[in-house]
Amino acid sequence: MQERLPKQVYDVGIAEQHAVTFAAGLACENYKPFVTIYSTFLQRAWDQIVHDVALQALPVRFMVDRAGYVGSDGSTHAGLFDFTMFASQPNFVVMAPSSASMLEDMIYTAYTINDRPSMVRYPRGDCAQKTYERKPKVLEIGKGEIIEKGKQVAILSVGTCLNEVLKAVEKLKEEDVTPTVADAKFVAPLDKELIDELAAEHELIVTVEENGIGGFGSLVSQYLLNSGKLDKGLKLRTLMAPIKPIAHGDQSWQIEEAGLDSQNIVRIVYQTLKN
Repeated sequence: MQERLPKQVYDVGIAEQHAVTFAAGLACENYKPFVTIYSTFLQRAWDQIVHDVALQALPVRFMVDRAGYVGSDGSTHAGLFDFTMFASQPNFVVMAPSSASMLEDMIYTAYTINDRPSMVRYPRGDCAQKTYERKPKVLEIGKGEIIEKGKQVAILSVGTCLNEVLKAVEKLKEEDVTPTVADAKFVAPLDKELIDELAAEHELIVTVEENGIGGFGSLVSQYLLNSGKLDKGLKLRTLMAPIKPIAHGDQSWQIEEAGLDSQNIVRIVYQTLKN
């Protein structure tokens, strides 16, 4: 990209704080800045994200790489706090794709957002799904999607956790449990209509995310608690990254260690339904 667009790409090295404030300045002058930094390294620019971007509602677009567990990069590079960081701030649109085509749509959607900041977080690695010939589309802000319609249990996933969720659903179907599966797509703003629908039609809601406490599951639980829906017998379980470092290794092993694998999702569903 730097070779093709030499006047539009700036490599600031490892000066993450400068990168964010520089982008905020560009946004003030009606440019469309994209800040592309690993999730874990954006922690260094937390002050700039809050004061130079969020509070001013500047349309800086954050493309957050290495989100979630990162395999051989190890615990120092695991991006487990970006939902917590960005969704806790005013004005932000926070997105997480579950597929390569959705990543394209979210990048394009971020390009079109000109009145507030946005972020798209995506994991380390390649994807077998190549869709570069298709034309990306603009997503409706804050709207999730029901992937499969079931009953009794609703599993609300965000990002690439959907892969493990779908594996879990196949295992649950073997035991005559047919969950509803929903892809949230957005952490902020929350799709409250989708959450209300799931709460009204199911006994149990399970959220799944590759982020720590304070992220998607925390926001969903706060909404359900404050809206009184948990007072009426609805059960809720939030699966998220544990508060412990997980050593370098295969990504699938790390996800299993974190309890975000399909087997643990199945275990949590059965355990909760029995109680």
